[in-house]
Amino acid sequence: MLIGVDASRTTVSRRTGTEAYALNLIRALLAAGQADGEDQHRRWRLYFRESPNPDLLPHSEHIEHKIIRLPMLWTHLGLAAEIARRPPELLFIPAHVRPLWSKAPAVVTVHDLGYLHFPESHPRRQRAYLDWSTKHSARHCQHLIADSQATRADLIEHYRVPLQNVTVIYPGFDPQPFVGEFQRPAGLPAEYLLYVGTIHPRKGLLQLLAAFSNVPEAPTLLLVGNPGWLSAPIYQSVQELKLEGRVRFLGYVPDSELPALYRHAHAFVFPSFYEGFGFPILEAFAAGTPVLCSDGGSLPEVAGEAALIVPAGEVGTLSNGLQRILSDRDLRAGLVERGHEQLKNFSWEKAAAETLQLFESVL
Repeated sequence: MLIGVDASRTTVSRRTGTEAYALNLIRALLAAGQADGEDQHRRWRLYFRESPNPDLLPHSEHIEHKIIRLPMLWTHLGLAAEIARRPPELLFIPAHVRPLWSKAPAVVTVHDLGYLHFPESHPRRQRAYLDWSTKHSARHCQHLIADSQATRADLIEHYRVPLQNVTVIYPGFDPQPFVGEFQRPAGLPAEYLLYVGTIHPRKGLLQLLAAFSNVPEAPTLLLVGNPGWLSAPIYQSVQELKLEGRVRFLGYVPDSELPALYRHAHAFVFPSFYEGFGFPILEAFAAGTPVLCSDGGSLPEVAGEAALIVPAGEVGTLSNGLQRILSDRDLRAGLVERGHEQLKNFSWEKAAAETLQLFESVL
């Protein structure tokens, strides 16, 4: 069996959750083949935009790299042309869209349909492309993988995907980088609340700032992440609520520095309106940090009973949640303990095994 894999997202320098998913799942898929001896009848062809670092992915005589150098329309021209010339038996797209033309049966992972729930949060052209690309994959792929039951339900409801054509396979998570003792980051307050993610209204940050302003005893709120589209009102809200001395924007923080930020936070706060998955919650669990999150999208699936969950967008309940997680030591200890247990539900080995099983069934 020759499986072609779109590995173009694995070489991105600043990885978001989608790129991290692609890299880690591809690593696990290749490692699973070597571990179970299935490399004898399973071969891999990985498609890249640029040459990957030698240590990025496992090596084997059954793994082939194909570099397609094309600055624009890489998927619909470059990848499509390569597949037309040398089609694999199956094409897997872990973090993008099926090429416009493909001779090979395709499996695509759909991560996030938030643009359907909050269309105003995306530029019109981006929203139109997201809708078209998802509809295209839904109509022309042999099977879809959804990150969560919430995403699967959206695909079935909005794109009329047959029940049997979409499978939920939860992403894995490696807790090891977040485990251990870490020196407190220099220049940060002794106590702080932490948010990690894009600075964007859809993340519930306007409501978080309003709720935070209602809790004067709360420590400093640190917001980590790059500004997204429509982020200006968030920065303005800090001024309007007179929170300049209590809220700090740290911008992008490298992955290597995140564990220390999580480890020393009093609590992690994630009030997003909608998430296709929610890796930051698992990062907080691994670091031993109590979590307060919303019920937006898949977050209840990810958090289970290991987080204090409040309704998305409700400032009053979010204020109450902040007060509880700040003042109730037993609550925080219980959340940390359950967080470590919840992590056991998410492993890349499990995700790879279920994905390989799906490939076999599609073929």
